[in-house]
Amino acid sequence: MSYPPNERRIRSRHHGTTGRRGTARAALSALAVASALVLVGCSGQQPGDGTATPHEAARTTPRVTSVTPERASVIGQTVTINGTGLQGVKRVAFGSTSVRVTAAGPDKVVAHAPAAADYQQATVSLKLIGSGGKTVASKPRALEYTAVGGVGAQLQYALAHWNDYNTAQYGDLNPAGGDCANFVSQTLIARGWTMNDDWYNRDAGGEWSPAWGYVPAMDAYFADNADALGLQELSFSPADRAKVALGDVAVFDWDGDGSPDHVEVVDRITKVDGQYRIELASHNDDYDYRDLDETITTQHPGATGHFWHLTR
Repeated sequence: MSYPPNERRIRSRHHGTTGRRGTARAALSALAVASALVLVGCSGQQPGDGTATPHEAARTTPRVTSVTPERASVIGQTVTINGTGLQGVKRVAFGSTSVRVTAAGPDKVVAHAPAAADYQQATVSLKLIGSGGKTVASKPRALEYTAVGGVGAQLQYALAHWNDYNTAQYGDLNPAGGDCANFVSQTLIARGWTMNDDWYNRDAGGEWSPAWGYVPAMDAYFADNADALGLQELSFSPADRAKVALGDVAVFDWDGDGSPDHVEVVDRITKVDGQYRIELASHNDDYDYRDLDETITTQHPGATGHFWHLTR
């Protein structure tokens, strides 16, 4: 079909305009799709849908999944707390006692669990504390304190019987001059020592050796058998106090005459202003945490003594 010249020109201009507009629309559509893909990235989520990625959720929602190990010694030990979003944790509360973390990352926190209260078995909850003292996560009944032999069992026994004499098993030697050595010997049995022909208590205190229940004889027995028993003698000096450990035995000479008068067991050691503070449990006098320095200055001025450090 032929068209008049003017009509052909009009139709030609119309077709050309339509083609350019279609091309422009296609380009804009392709640009929109590319922009959306850049925003979505590799996550597969649509932009603006409000869904957090797993990494974002871990950063914003701290959570405790487990504690390793689940059972800790009553004298305290290092534990690892596993979970998500933990990088901001500053302190960990084990029951009512909080401590600084030694390491923190997105999936775990490391901290040293403090000793159980009076070294007694218990199960405690955990709280993870962030900046400003805010609790960011918690886990009920997360850690079980237990005494598995050794010094933990020794101190557990000492704190259970410092004022509750175990007379059914070992009697009470106060009528014979004092029960302090009898008490210390009992804690050593709890630690894993065994009686022998020189060191024993039989028939609930009905028969006992001097090395078991008489302070000068106990001190001499320790000195004579130090290597076999794994004992090292240390002084009360500040330098030697750094070597003292929980469960060690302190021997006191009240009047400085060279003859020992009293023994106690070390049950707490703290460092205050660079100096070691040592506390002890004992019978007659009955104490749970008796301060060493107060004992040899205020209570017994001029008293001297030494420690028997247990190396095993």
